[in-house]
Amino acid sequence: MLHLRVLSALVGIPVTILTVWYGGIALWIFTVLIYLFAGWEIALMLKGLGLKPNRLIVQVSGLILLTSAYLYKDENIGPVIVLMVIGHLLTMVLLYPHFTPTDVFGNLTASLYVGNIVFLFLTRNLPNGWIWVLLLLTATWASDTFAYFVGRAIGKHKLAPLLSPKKTVEGAVGGLLGAVLIGYLFGTFNPQLNMTAVILLGILIGIASLMGDLVESAFKRQAKVKDSSQIIPGHGGVLDRFDSLLLTAPLVYYVVKMFII
Repeated sequence: MLHLRVLSALVGIPVTILTVWYGGIALWIFTVLIYLFAGWEIALMLKGLGLKPNRLIVQVSGLILLTSAYLYKDENIGPVIVLMVIGHLLTMVLLYPHFTPTDVFGNLTASLYVGNIVFLFLTRNLPNGWIWVLLLLTATWASDTFAYFVGRAIGKHKLAPLLSPKKTVEGAVGGLLGAVLIGYLFGTFNPQLNMTAVILLGILIGIASLMGDLVESAFKRQAKVKDSSQIIPGHGGVLDRFDSLLLTAPLVYYVVKMFII
């Protein structure tokens, strides 16, 4: 299993970095693909929860959100989210009783949750966006990787046994240190960045990365599935690979925009 994870990473990481470097339409298409696959996967999990997911509404909601981001940056995020809520509620009214309020809440949560991938695209459009996205990605990956290997090596104390039995306190600390290390390295090799700011951002990324992983674990635990799908060898599904990013991306975007630039 480990060798499959490594092989997938050797292919996936360069593709992701190259897409982010180009930015623009290439990155937008990349985020759209992530949303479409992850949206399909979470719809399957909602079905496992006993809900009746409307995949079309989930996918259309994400495409509207991502298209708005491409055309107008973050100027219309608020109105688009209101439109998404109204659209889901109207679907309930039109399809009731086959589509209940519980179904609506599940679908809306899925749309907004997976829709956080839009902040990967938006962060690239910030001043020095290439640096911030690279920090976002590498710190998130470092957090996941350090947590995995430290947990395997010395993990003894269970972190959240009801959600993710394999996660340990030692692994969580390792993941946090990995993200902080990336922040320190970015501050060292990019003198224009404030060292204190990027280290604090590393700490926040480490925490958010862990929380993102646990959020998806809760979905999978309740739906009684091990992985969101089997599309990525060694990793499971797209949602399994990008779950942490769904929390770290909006965090980095708003912290950088509001407090750093």
